[in-house]
Amino acid sequence: MSSPRTRPRTAALALALAAALGLSSCSAGDGPGEGIVVTTNILGDLTRAVVGDQAEVTVLMKPDADPHSFGVSAQEAALIEGAALVVHNGLGLEEGVARNVAAAEEAGVPVLAVGEAVDPLPYTSDESEGEPDPHFWTDPARVAAAVDLIAEQVVERVDGVDAEAVRANAEAYGGELAELDEWMTAEFDAIPREERRLVTNHHVFGYLADRYGFEVIGAVIPSGTTLASPSASDLQSLAEAVEAAGVRAVFADSSQPDRLATVMAEQAGVEIDVIPLYSESLTGPDGGAPTYLDMMRANTEAIVDGLTAP
Repeated sequence: MSSPRTRPRTAALALALAAALGLSSCSAGDGPGEGIVVTTNILGDLTRAVVGDQAEVTVLMKPDADPHSFGVSAQEAALIEGAALVVHNGLGLEEGVARNVAAAEEAGVPVLAVGEAVDPLPYTSDESEGEPDPHFWTDPARVAAAVDLIAEQVVERVDGVDAEAVRANAEAYGGELAELDEWMTAEFDAIPREERRLVTNHHVFGYLADRYGFEVIGAVIPSGTTLASPSASDLQSLAEAVEAAGVRAVFADSSQPDRLATVMAEQAGVEIDVIPLYSESLTGPDGGAPTYLDMMRANTEAIVDGLTAP
């Protein structure tokens, strides 16, 4: 595993941006766009931490929504087309707004595809094997790289921002991410290596597994998108793998019903808990994951509890 504090510097940033950005010299229309539009609420939280009070940030995805299926209104589509910068995950995550982002980029709006710039991993599932996994945010070190990328694009593309303030915000938040990474490492140390096995409702924790030494046994939905559905043979195969591995818990997204995970557990014929995680969306202020940092801490505690309970 790489060092918790590994973060790209100037040269690495330049290479990543060259790969991830489809940027024109001006926005759509006759002049520069206004404000920053962010597709997902996880990226929205990161962007707001970086931007502070330097510019308006509009987040399209509502709390507890599914990034694979949420859509936008005509008014929100207009905001995308008139933005100074659009920040999106990319790698096929935002299936419901991909065409809007692509249209804005084609019209000359600066667009940052964050997932493409943080050394994406390939899926390991049978359904999506070899395709890039968009769920990078389960690795705080990659989120630290994303924060740097967002900061540099805000400085370059958004008129009127204080560059020093934006970079200072990114540096401060990067420190919080390093602390989170160290804390997660210490918490996961309570789980013996041979017990670090994950079954989820769909493939979303590959980056967490890669960073912290987990094995992903499988997913109830054998795909990287919640829009797919498992077949009876998929469920049976996973049930057999779960039984063979002796997995103690299945982790299901908190915003999705756990029916499929429960059915799979019943097919396995073993006593198994279904534990909710915040995997793809933040919650509202009164929920359990109103910020990215809250989400990762809650998930870490749930995984540790689920895999160490007697």
